[in-house]
Amino acid sequence: MINTEVDKPNLLLVDDDETFCSVLKPALEKRNFQVSIANDVKKGISLAEQTEPEYAVIDLRIGIDSGLEMVKKLISLDSNTQIVMLTGFASIATAVEAIKLGAIHYLTKPANADEIVSALYKNEGDSSIKISHNPLSIKRLEWEHLQKVLMQHDGNISAAARAMNMHRRTLQRKLDKRPVRE
Repeated sequence: MINTEVDKPNLLLVDDDETFCSVLKPALEKRNFQVSIANDVKKGISLAEQTEPEYAVIDLRIGIDSGLEMVKKLISLDSNTQIVMLTGFASIATAVEAIKLGAIHYLTKPANADEIVSALYKNEGDSSIKISHNPLSIKRLEWEHLQKVLMQHDGNISAAARAMNMHRRTLQRKLDKRPVRE
């Protein structure tokens, strides 16, 4: 008897949304992946060390932790791991950092299993992407600026708030809001 599980590539899914994981796991398994799930960074790192995944889907915000740290750790374990960063809080700053750290793609939620699998196998950029002729809105520019300053301070909200001469709670409230869609 042939064990088909051996032929399936390992995929690590790290997201603190347990419902999302429970829906995405069977969808990815139907697409021929052997899926391991972690709902926090610590468990994600432990599973990565055990399973040595060829693929990973990592949420940007995992509880209070940053998925960017998870990307960095996965690449340090195996630089060939194909990683897709998935987020409901997309910004230019986090997209750039995810790619610099080794992710091959950056998707915004909601993303379905087909979009995720397509991104996992997409190794090259797409020069045919449409370029917007409209400038970003003021609200979107503010969101992008907050994200950039936060990244410059390694995700430390208090330090970022001090740098912008803003109260920490004010910055926290602004960061908790979803970015304006363009």
